[in-house]
Amino acid sequence: MIGRISGTLLHKQPPEILVDVAGVGYEVQVPMTTLFQLPALGDSVTLLTHHAVREDAQTLYGFVSERDRELFRHLIKVSGVGPKLALTILSGMDSDSFARAVHADDLTALVALPGVGKKTAERLLIEMRDRLSGWLDKITETGSGMTLTLPTSDKLSDAEDALVSLGYKPAEAARLVARVDSDDITDSEELIRLALRSTVRNS
Repeated sequence: MIGRISGTLLHKQPPEILVDVAGVGYEVQVPMTTLFQLPALGDSVTLLTHHAVREDAQTLYGFVSERDRELFRHLIKVSGVGPKLALTILSGMDSDSFARAVHADDLTALVALPGVGKKTAERLLIEMRDRLSGWLDKITETGSGMTLTLPTSDKLSDAEDALVSLGYKPAEAARLVARVDSDDITDSEELIRLALRSTVRNS
């Protein structure tokens, strides 16, 4: 299994990136919380990975922190939560925020995430509580100075496409982007970040 990769970041298109490792390009699925912390294209990057093997596909999921990978691995063990939904959950809130929501029994915050219905949220609260016991003692505030550079031609369409890839319906993605868009925002990554934050803030 592949547990870690280190190489040159060649491409970013949420939720997938391409990393060149000694001439071999690895396609890696990453949550937005990781994407926002990646360096610029052409720079070196190191990711902890989870290697998922199925009969019809092999997929690498990448994470900047061990905590995020650990949470991802806990999430995919929950009934009804596959890798795609786990990635969506980690895109909507970081691991510390998720741990806080679980410990506070915050059903509303979890239901606000795309693809997470009430029954799934209730299952997450029940099954993750014991697995995340002790996390609150280790939680540190996540910095807000994360940067992301995407080669974009249209900030609105790129932001909408990224949200759709995370599970939002096209109409909902367009509504979220339009709600937070302003002339001061020039990058699609900022639109994505604000749109994701707005779903939690308005839940």
